[in-house]
Amino acid sequence: MEPFVHDAAEAFEQRVRKNQAYLADHLSPSYDVIVCGSGTGGSVVARRLTDAGVRVLLLEAGGDDNAPTITEPGQWGRNLGSERDWGFVAQPSAAVNGRRMPLGMGKVLGGGSSINAMIWARGHASDWDEFARLTGDPGWSYRSVLDVYRDIEDWQGVADARRRGRGGLVHVEPAGDPSPVVHAFLDAAREIGMPVFDDHNGEAMEESEGAALVNLRIRDGRRLSMFRTYVHPVMDRSNLAVLSHALVTRIVMDGDRATGVDVAWNGRMLTIGATKEVILACGAIQTPKLLMQSGIGAEEVLDAAGVRVWRALPGVGRNFQDHIRIGCVWESPDLVPRRNNGAEATCFHRSSPLLVAPDLQTVLVESPVITPETAHFGAPPQAWTLLPGLVRPQSRGYVAITGHRPDDPVNIVTGALEASEDVDALIEAVAQCRALGNAQAMRPFVRREIMPGPLSGGALRSFIRDSAATYWHQAGTARMGVDAMSVVDANLRVHGVRGLRIADSSVMPRVTTGNTMAPCVVIGEKAARFMLAEHGYAA
Repeated sequence: MEPFVHDAAEAFEQRVRKNQAYLADHLSPSYDVIVCGSGTGGSVVARRLTDAGVRVLLLEAGGDDNAPTITEPGQWGRNLGSERDWGFVAQPSAAVNGRRMPLGMGKVLGGGSSINAMIWARGHASDWDEFARLTGDPGWSYRSVLDVYRDIEDWQGVADARRRGRGGLVHVEPAGDPSPVVHAFLDAAREIGMPVFDDHNGEAMEESEGAALVNLRIRDGRRLSMFRTYVHPVMDRSNLAVLSHALVTRIVMDGDRATGVDVAWNGRMLTIGATKEVILACGAIQTPKLLMQSGIGAEEVLDAAGVRVWRALPGVGRNFQDHIRIGCVWESPDLVPRRNNGAEATCFHRSSPLLVAPDLQTVLVESPVITPETAHFGAPPQAWTLLPGLVRPQSRGYVAITGHRPDDPVNIVTGALEASEDVDALIEAVAQCRALGNAQAMRPFVRREIMPGPLSGGALRSFIRDSAATYWHQAGTARMGVDAMSVVDANLRVHGVRGLRIADSSVMPRVTTGNTMAPCVVIGEKAARFMLAEHGYAA
């Protein structure tokens, strides 16, 4: 880095530190808007509102994002189970052989975008068209959200003027200089008759199947979180206060209006007002929990927890969905070079030729992926994994509070693999992964298939239940819609509560096809646009 560039960057950091210290020491009793959660959706909303001159308070329960495990792409997995992870664990379920499935979720500036695998996946065209159908709003259609994606992206791959944008805030690039096993994987896809695309977010997301290099949020070998992309560059502004280690415990209500939040920060309990709106962007577990703790939810759940009902909304916490994946592992003659995020290629495919859109996604991982229950297969370090996951699960779960205090645990029932169709789909996924992994193109990287190996029938079904784990794409627990079980309308406003909006994955009627970070950026962008238009701000 040239000296003057370094000096300018350090001068900016000093301005940020000074400005944020001053704003923290001089907290206002109220702001125009309070954004709860600095993850993907929250960071987007905060930036777009401050661009328009709105006074914003951005609250994050976790700490700062200055850690090598965040900035260095290859270390992302070390954040799971750390202080940067909420560490949620689901209730035991017979559908996963009695196991309690860990559910990682970011608790740090940037939320999940600071600890995830950095894959940028836009969602399938049919996902967005279904959102439009369920909300009755064509603004959620694939054609409409393509406009948003083109506006925000700075795409570094093969040009596609209809689908990709250049010059936006969000730098996206295809995996650079991928591991040799990645090229073999793409050749294997061709060998079994699967289309291979230049871009897994272009034409591929309008088709029923296809393989490609993944799109990544990496530049110059470093992670690009949404907080670092959207919020950090404007933290020297006087109309943006960012507080970390600030846990929102309750939405303050006055009749049918949200007027602020209670927040635990710096050893104190504060009540801070919002003159225009409170925006929740806490994720598919924390957002419904906060709604319920504030008296917004199903009456029977609130009554059992000893919480006064402010607004009866039976859909809060229901419709929990996640992408469930299993591990198909091969031993390689040598250690497989691990590059970028260690997961550089993917394919979308179908469990049945009758489907018009993919219901499965497989990611090639350049290391063995196991659960404690599959450790007995003895996968060595020199192994790689095909990780098929359900991207259109039929199973549904729920989230519910267990008491009226903010520190009372949340009850999470994932419902994972309770629908027999999901297990059937994963059985087909195993067959398709075997075809890929045992293709001629992969032979230089195959000594033997480790798991599931020759299992079939009931033994294979049991393996799937033992191997099942999350892709960390929890969604759906405060979904958009117009029916009695929906929680927000098409403009992301909570039904029956003025001044309260949600901007995270919980609003998805169904979880999108692929990793959920990119769709959450769209949700944040649209939430900000809705809010600015309704309150008369110039965007």
